[in-house]
Amino acid sequence: MKIAIAGTGYVGLVTGVVLAHLGHHVTCVDVDEAKVETMRKGISPIYEPGLEELMAENMSRLTFTTDYASAYRDAEVIYIGVGTPEKKDGSANLSYVNQVIDQIAASLERDCIVVVKSTVPIGTNDKLEQRLRDNLAHPVSVEIASNPEFLSQGTAVKDTLHAARIVLGVESRHAEQVLRQVYAGLDQPIVVTNRRSAEMIKYASNDFLALKISYINEIANLCELLGADIQDVARGMGFDPRIGNKFLNAGIGYGGSCFPKDTKALHWVSSYHDRELKTIKAAIEVNDRQKLLLVKKSHKYYDSLEGKKVAVLGLTFKPETDDLREAPSLVNIPILLDDGAKVYAWDPVGVSNYKRFYPNEITYCQSIEQALQDAELCLIFTEWADVKALKAETFRQLMKTPIVLDGRNCFSLDQFRDTGVVYDSVGRGVVK
Repeated sequence: MKIAIAGTGYVGLVTGVVLAHLGHHVTCVDVDEAKVETMRKGISPIYEPGLEELMAENMSRLTFTTDYASAYRDAEVIYIGVGTPEKKDGSANLSYVNQVIDQIAASLERDCIVVVKSTVPIGTNDKLEQRLRDNLAHPVSVEIASNPEFLSQGTAVKDTLHAARIVLGVESRHAEQVLRQVYAGLDQPIVVTNRRSAEMIKYASNDFLALKISYINEIANLCELLGADIQDVARGMGFDPRIGNKFLNAGIGYGGSCFPKDTKALHWVSSYHDRELKTIKAAIEVNDRQKLLLVKKSHKYYDSLEGKKVAVLGLTFKPETDDLREAPSLVNIPILLDDGAKVYAWDPVGVSNYKRFYPNEITYCQSIEQALQDAELCLIFTEWADVKALKAETFRQLMKTPIVLDGRNCFSLDQFRDTGVVYDSVGRGVVK
């Protein structure tokens, strides 16, 4: 099939490359000419394991352009994968989606199914369809379908090729048949529902996972006070099939492009309709507090960080991505700098993005060892494999004062017992 993709971020580019891999001819549209030229060379503009390799395999069926009119004109299916960032009030900004709808209306010259993968509030696709039909420049038949994405950054290619389910929000049998044909090469369960239910599935799924994370973090904080071990608690909980063992890793909160934005958006929608979702509101509040846990812990060891060398391991919100959106490091490093700390930061892929915020205020290190050398405090924000491979002896030998505050519980407590290293993690107490 001839498919166009609006937007080449995580959702749009991964979707386009995978659909090309399934045999479709895909044209990816972006407004950034430099970005488009990079993709034409087979280079992915985003860091995502496996994506560039899959691009290289399927370049014969991939086209990249800024010319939206030519891309949309005769496409059988058009996917919308542009961003819906949060506004200051927490609601979703739909300006980019609306812009694409208007471009499609002006360009389309054949019957088409327009598929919205962008995360949008419940009822948005109904409005988008009306907007599209009201502004069509040519007498064609169009339908909007909702096809929410469930990608995790760092595993986006795998999540698309081997998804737990494909959700199709459609209002006609024809739209369902077309989308079944698009995904015919994938052996995955397909959930067919109406558009509003599909939109809600996306929000309800993401917000439930955010709730689960916030819940286990609250339990972890209580474990520290009562002398329990959160990892043992989570392991004991996880054997119950009604609970499961996913998203029970205590830490310093969730970040990224989905959970923070989607919890705030659903909270805004519910408040708009005078139906406050108290659980979602609580998850947001818990997560905001949790991000500051390590800075608060630092006051147990130093009255002031003025002049102290602080090693920061990990800048991105999770491993295997260069994404900094809602990353705990963005909340904590400004506080460390305000307190007078000398921050030495290491991250394998996130440094270039971080320099946009702090080009000169912190020292960026080429290695973990450089960051740790003579440090008086170490804060771990991201559980990169290189961090998890460290030994207690490395901290003891390199640091001036070996105090490690681990926000991701990267190590077992036994690794630090009787080592001379102060190891303070989340929900497990302190060992030395």
